[in-house]
Amino acid sequence: MRKLFLLISLLTLTVVAGFSQGQKAKETAKESVVYFCSDITPENIVKLYDAMGVDMSAYKKVGLKIHFGEDGNKNFLNPELVHPLVSKTNATLVETNVLYVGKRRYTQSHIALAKEHGFTFAPIDILDDEGETVYPAQKNFKFCKNVRTGSHFENYDFYIIYSHFKGHGSSGFGGAIKNVGMGMASPGGKMAIHANNYPKVNTPDKCFQCHRCADQCPANAITITKDGPVIDTTKCIGCAKCIAECPIKLFSPDNTGYDEIRFLDKLVEYTKVLADQRPMAFINVMANISRSCDCSAKAPAPFIHDIGAVASTDIVAIDQACQDLVSIAYGKEECFKDVNNVSGIEQLKYAEKLGMGNTKYILIDVATGKKITLEEAVAQAQAKHKHE
Repeated sequence: MRKLFLLISLLTLTVVAGFSQGQKAKETAKESVVYFCSDITPENIVKLYDAMGVDMSAYKKVGLKIHFGEDGNKNFLNPELVHPLVSKTNATLVETNVLYVGKRRYTQSHIALAKEHGFTFAPIDILDDEGETVYPAQKNFKFCKNVRTGSHFENYDFYIIYSHFKGHGSSGFGGAIKNVGMGMASPGGKMAIHANNYPKVNTPDKCFQCHRCADQCPANAITITKDGPVIDTTKCIGCAKCIAECPIKLFSPDNTGYDEIRFLDKLVEYTKVLADQRPMAFINVMANISRSCDCSAKAPAPFIHDIGAVASTDIVAIDQACQDLVSIAYGKEECFKDVNNVSGIEQLKYAEKLGMGNTKYILIDVATGKKITLEEAVAQAQAKHKHE
C-alpha cells in the first residue's frame, strides 16, 4: 500500500510538474525576445544581429534598409556603426526616394548625399530608381487598397531593417514600423500615406515671423501673413516638416475623430504587406533622440541622452521596447506625446491586431545573456552617460 501511495504521489507530481512547465512555455510563447545593449558600438550592433540567430544560408541577396539623413540634418546615425554588419552580411544599403523636392528626391543626388554623409563602404540601391511595384492590400485593412514600393524591392530575398528610433511630427515616434512602411514606399506610396494628414496652426498670432516653416516647406504650401502662417491644403503633402521646424510649436497634426489614427494605420498597413513579402530582422538604435525625424534639415538637438540599441525578429516588440525605454528615461509614460503632441502607440496596437507581432516581450542583455528589466536597462544607459 505504501509503495502504491508513493507511486501515485510521484505520478501526480510528474503531471503537475509537466503542466507547470507547459504553462511556463505557453506563457513565454506569448512574449517576444528583444536583445539590448547600452553601449552603442559597431561591435555590439553585430552582437545584436548574431543574437537573433538568423540563418543566412538560405539567402543570396541581403538588403539593409537605412536612412542616409537629410541634407543639413545632424542627428542621423554614424555610418560606421553599421559598417561591420554590412561587411559580415554582404548587404546592399537600400532606400527609396522621398516625396518632397531636395537631394533625396532623385536617385543620383540621393546617392551622392549618402556618400557625402559617409556611406561609402557598400553598394547603394534606391529601390524606386526604375519605377514601382504594387502589391494588393488585405481585405481587412481600414484604408489602403494597395501598397506601392520600389521595383527593386523584389531583388532581395532578406532585409535587415536598421532604424534610428526618434521622434516624428505626425507619428509621434519613428522606429522599425515607420522605416518599413514609409521608408520602403515609393514616392507615390508616400503620397498615399500622407494624404489628408494636414497640420493645423495653433495661436497663429504668436508667430514672430521667422519664416522657418515656409522656407522648409517642400510643397511651398505655407504663406506667412501679418496674422501668422496660413496653410494651403491644396498644396500640402502632410509631411509634418512645419511641425518639426517651428521653434515655438505653433503647428500640430489636425487630427479629429477617426482621422486621429489614419496616418499611423496607413503606416502599419504598408508595413504589413511589405513584411509579408520578404523575411526581415530588425535593429533599432536609440541615439541622437530628437523630437524630429532625420528627414528634417534643421532638426532640433536631442532632448534626452542615448539609451542603447535593440534587436528582434518581432517588429512590434522592438518598437514597443524602444517606446518603453525612452519613456522611462524621460520620466513620462508616453514621452513622444509630450514632446510632439501626438501619440505613436496606435501603430503598435494596430500592428499587433493584424498579427504582426507582440507588444509583450522580454529584454535580454547581450553582454550577459540574461533577462533584465526596463529599469535596469535605462540605469545602464544613465550610468554610461554620466561617465562620458
